[in-house]
Amino acid sequence: MADVNRGNRPLSPHLTIYRPQLTSMTSILTRITGNALLISALLIVWWFLAASTSPEYFAVANGFITSWFGDLVMAASVLGLWYHTLAGLRHLIWDSGYALDVPTAEKLGWACLIGSVVLTVLTLLIV
Repeated sequence: MADVNRGNRPLSPHLTIYRPQLTSMTSILTRITGNALLISALLIVWWFLAASTSPEYFAVANGFITSWFGDLVMAASVLGLWYHTLAGLRHLIWDSGYALDVPTAEKLGWACLIGSVVLTVLTLLIV
């Protein structure tokens, strides 16, 4: 049976004690971008379905996707796609047993963050 009376010590790291690390923040960001990419994929599917339904319905969907808000969502989706791709490559490196020491893992985290911004800017300039 579990010891119910553990004293006054915290059961888990508290915000005043725990300092978030780059590797944990990038891991959380990978999950967030994966879910955000699902939302943007649904918007693209909606756009394709509207195109196959009728010209009027396509005008509504196309008006939303090509509006300033739609452009902002799609640009953020490009950023999420690049980040998620680079983070996936980082995990493949880790799964191979390489770059598991803290300094190299932090360098890979910064490479994912900076690389995704640079690749997003290049993609938006080219497209």
